[in-house]
Amino acid sequence: MHGSLTTRAAIASVSMALFLLALKIFAAAETGSVALLGSLADTGFDVLASLLTLFSVRYAARPADDNHRFGHGKAEALSALIQVILVIVSAILIGWRAVDRLGSGETTAHPEYGIGVSIIAIVATLGLLAYQRYVVRKTGSVAIHADHVHYQSDLLLNIAVITGIALETFLHVRGADPVFGIGIACWLLWGAYRAAQLALDQLLDREWPEEKRQRFIEVTMRHPELRGIHDMRTRSSGAHDFCQFHVWVDPNMTVLQAHRIMDEVEEALMHEFPGVEVLIHPDPEGHKDELGYIPSETIEHQDHDHD
Repeated sequence: MHGSLTTRAAIASVSMALFLLALKIFAAAETGSVALLGSLADTGFDVLASLLTLFSVRYAARPADDNHRFGHGKAEALSALIQVILVIVSAILIGWRAVDRLGSGETTAHPEYGIGVSIIAIVATLGLLAYQRYVVRKTGSVAIHADHVHYQSDLLLNIAVITGIALETFLHVRGADPVFGIGIACWLLWGAYRAAQLALDQLLDREWPEEKRQRFIEVTMRHPELRGIHDMRTRSSGAHDFCQFHVWVDPNMTVLQAHRIMDEVEEALMHEFPGVEVLIHPDPEGHKDELGYIPSETIEHQDHDHD
């Protein structure tokens, strides 16, 4: 389900980027607008980025195999980082062209082309953004999220193009178009920074957000026969979440009884966190491992009588 959703979102992104690229090539050639040229450069990189996203989400959706037993989800994070690099290159080129335009004193021609194409791009982008938000909400895909950041910037970028062209050609505000081009470049760099953070969090196995961790612990500790939880580790890979932790149980339990409890805890977690992969290790109450990194939190069951 997740794989098909992310693939369809990536195909929609590629189709949109190709459509906008054709429109902006025409408009940029006719107008000479540096803001529109920046928009064109960004769309060209978006085509490459969207193709990369399509490949990565299809690869990440592959099931685990003997060589990738945790799945292929981190392909999405790698894709997001490459997209970030493309956005940074795009921003630098736009900024360079804007500064050059300020110095040369060139003016924008045929403003109606630039404004018309930008309005079409805004309408089409709004539709794609709505679909991408739906897919990210359903799957948590970082590759689609990175692509979503690109198109958010495109939305503002197209508004900036219209504003810059209008100010320079209709209100005769000299230099408005290249100044807006510089602003677009800065916005792209900010979007790249945010997307890079998400990708690096996955590649470096950053823990889940604290609110999500606490909710996970709360669901786990609802089981009346658990005495406590400790050594909890979490991570995400693409649209897949992983969690492993140790629980304390009655030391006198049989293996069969402890196994039943683990199954019941996993069932409750599957209901609250669909798709998460859970690994639970039972310990006799009070036991803690001494080797390796030991996470600081230990949660004991408040209702348990230690007498």
